[in-house]
Amino acid sequence: MQKFVIQGGRRLTGEIRVQGAKNSALPILAAALLCKGESCLENCPRLSDVFAACRILTGLGCRCRIDGETVTVRADPTETAIPEALMQEMRSSIIFLGAALGRMGACTLGYPGGCELGPRPIDLHLAGLRRMGARITEENGCLHCTAPGGLHGARIHLQFPSVGATENLLLAAVTAKGETILTNAAREPEIADLAAYLNRCGACIEGAGCSTVRVQGVGELTGCTYRIMPDRIAAATWLAAAAVTGGELCLRDADAQSLESFLDVLDQMHCRCIRMDDRICIAAARPLRAVRYLKTMPYPGFPTDAQAIVTAPLCIADGTSVVEESIFENRFRHTDALVKMGADIRIAGRAAVIRGVPGLHGAQVCATDLRGGAAMLIAALGAQGETVLTGLQHIDRGYDSPEHVLRSVGAGIRRE
Repeated sequence: MQKFVIQGGRRLTGEIRVQGAKNSALPILAAALLCKGESCLENCPRLSDVFAACRILTGLGCRCRIDGETVTVRADPTETAIPEALMQEMRSSIIFLGAALGRMGACTLGYPGGCELGPRPIDLHLAGLRRMGARITEENGCLHCTAPGGLHGARIHLQFPSVGATENLLLAAVTAKGETILTNAAREPEIADLAAYLNRCGACIEGAGCSTVRVQGVGELTGCTYRIMPDRIAAATWLAAAAVTGGELCLRDADAQSLESFLDVLDQMHCRCIRMDDRICIAAARPLRAVRYLKTMPYPGFPTDAQAIVTAPLCIADGTSVVEESIFENRFRHTDALVKMGADIRIAGRAAVIRGVPGLHGAQVCATDLRGGAAMLIAALGAQGETVLTGLQHIDRGYDSPEHVLRSVGAGIRRE
């Protein structure tokens, strides 16, 4: 079992280059399945979820090569089944369904795994694919999906702007016959990044990043070289680490526009955030100020993936903050660990009431999920004394060598 040993209380200063976006890399890797020839994906972070996606592609008969932050995929699929063990490795594995139906016309797969954040039903995915001509049955816990006559365009309204459903339906639509119109589509920047990759490969997508997306199906796609966008949640993590330690950081290769809702909260906390074209700089103040009320919302609202992350600095902010989680049910599991470190947090349904304390102290804690683990890591950096953080398999799903990144700006952290 691996663990982080963190000596807290050290002020972070310096520059960090932001990794490529996990939530962009995974759907783009699935999209590579649709493309004939070779796709060369640059700025692809070295994460366990990325490796899992490559294993799924390999299991389908594709060839994947990883060289540093570049993943090359040659998609010549020979199989249509994704083993349950591979599906269980990550929640977003369901994204391969739309791509497999679009390329092979059939797919058999189990239900996805990943972090246990409460129900994340795939009903919207399946309903949309059925509208496009897919036949989907369940047997012994597996989904058997075919498109006997090929997929066709359809008008699909999503009852909720689900990121995963929007991505899956885009992947299915790009080679379907005719036009697909998605309304109430998710607007996250990662969806626009996926569409930009697909368009470069020959797709015809308009409106990605807006609530209505139009897709005109094309005969085939051809692989290309594409650079994945920066990871806005990783950037938010390092900004929160600066806030909790009273530090000064400059993030290079960062997209401030995609982080505006998070930066606005840091502004309210009395941090000074400077936005530039490809950089974000933060100078944290003392004391931090509480944020009266914060609610997670679909983009461009405050991201649910950043909710746990912002909780850590709010624990030492002057005053009382209320954070409401509107997307997932079980996204406050990290708060028990923060309380163990001295935080004053009360959970009331889907809201956390956080009363700021003068400081946190080290403890032995275990990551419960990806972003909850990041919250514990951030809190440990600002705490006095030593923290031992286990459950690193969760953190490694979303952060590329975080101990090296943090040591480069003065953190006392090592992996054992």
